[in-house]
Amino acid sequence: MLNEQEFRRVAEAALDALMRHLMAREAEAGAGFEVEEEGGVLNVIFEEPAAKFVITSNAPVRQIWISALSTSFKLEWDQAASAFILPRTGELLAPLVDRLIGKQLEG
Repeated sequence: MLNEQEFRRVAEAALDALMRHLMAREAEAGAGFEVEEEGGVLNVIFEEPAAKFVITSNAPVRQIWISALSTSFKLEWDQAASAFILPRTGELLAPLVDRLIGKQLEG
């Protein structure tokens, strides 16, 4: 298990990479959402249908949490993959967020 300092480093890197990924998607015509970062928390905001996803790290439990589609998704660090994954599906952070955005936009 990662110590707190290691977790903070890998979580910050993962959230920074996710932010860049989402900003690139947001720049596409008709993306349907906006991305905001505030104090280490990523917010993905939708107009139609109206919703907000919140993505943040949770250092005490060494997880990245996503609140989206009335559900909480808790990703854990996978040492072998060197990435945060959702244990029950094996999805990586960015592909999971992309899937959730797709579901939200389907409305």
